[in-house]
Amino acid sequence: MTNLKATHQKTKRHNRDLVLKTIFARQPVSRAEIARITSLTRATVSEIINTLLAEGLVEEVGLGSSIGGKSPILLSLVADSRYLIGLNLAQDKFIGSIVNLLGELKETVEIPVSDNDGKQALDTVFQILDQLIAKNWKPVVGIGIATPGLVNTREGVVLNAVNLDWRDLPLAHLIKDRYRLPVCVVNDSQANAIGEFVYGGKHEPEGNLVVVNVRHGIGAGILINGQLFQGDGGSAGEIGHVMVQPEGGRLCRCGKRGCLETISSAKAVVQRAREMSKDFPNSDLAKDPEKINLNAVVDAFQQNDPLALLVARDAARYLGFSLATLVGTLNIQNIVLTGEMSRLGSTWLAQIRESMLEAGLARMVQETRLEIGKLDFRGYILGSSALMLLEDYSLLFLKSEE
Repeated sequence: MTNLKATHQKTKRHNRDLVLKTIFARQPVSRAEIARITSLTRATVSEIINTLLAEGLVEEVGLGSSIGGKSPILLSLVADSRYLIGLNLAQDKFIGSIVNLLGELKETVEIPVSDNDGKQALDTVFQILDQLIAKNWKPVVGIGIATPGLVNTREGVVLNAVNLDWRDLPLAHLIKDRYRLPVCVVNDSQANAIGEFVYGGKHEPEGNLVVVNVRHGIGAGILINGQLFQGDGGSAGEIGHVMVQPEGGRLCRCGKRGCLETISSAKAVVQRAREMSKDFPNSDLAKDPEKINLNAVVDAFQQNDPLALLVARDAARYLGFSLATLVGTLNIQNIVLTGEMSRLGSTWLAQIRESMLEAGLARMVQETRLEIGKLDFRGYILGSSALMLLEDYSLLFLKSEE
């Protein structure tokens, strides 16, 4: 009898989450349309909608077009009925925001951080959360955190984040104990992928997407059938530490040589431009090597500076090789590029596609859409907070839990 009751509750929760997911993706939407999309009966949908109305999560927002008979009543989320906190720990400053159910950032706090000081980094996380919670946006139902490094999302443990000097840090446990809220910790590239998938464009709810984050490091987030794919060990997408230059490659911070990160990341491009400046007497970029940074490289690239063109082209070429491998392995036809290197724009994008065609099966590459992401630091914040809901819509229910 107990098993039957548990199965019944599980089915009810599944149906409820299915309805909520449909409203998130399709709003404004009618009860009849929800029933059609989910294949649930109209009676089941109406019962669930009544619960959502009572919780204040959805509201009736007007009438839809009639195709005969009464016009259907349309439903939408109540954007400010619940709030989440999203944290982005992947920059040279930590950024935290209060986020509503439509992904609107209501309040943001930023605090600079220094590399390789684990205690200071953790204290800064607490400082940001203290400030955001004091802002009195209520109710806050969960905290999502996007952090660099290897992460065990299931346990909420940062296994290794070199820049933050965190190893085996039980971050979710520490934050949950302090704030008494559900906490989700996810790798920054994976969080960014969720952000782009949910808020960055018109991606189908059950669709596939790869988001490649090209910053000082390089990582990919993979969504399959609308779900984050983390692999057996939770670290799927760590393409930045796969060797692409087996002979004569540069030493990577991971200890190997010739990793993708050592030639295609923003840090690598700046480093190579400085080192090669003496070989480019006609380059404006090369005139003052000490002042070369990514802003300078981007500006010079747009002016067709020969040094900037060379380092950017090499970066694009090896990144394209790696993406061709992803296309050949997964055959996911939507790839979004984000991060500081995406500032190089359409020419850089075209160079990446050219090397993908060189390295991969032409037809598979030609069928792959490659574009630059629409979100900036928001991708990490929105993705880490959205994952809270994708994992457990029960967080939203304050009055009743089946």
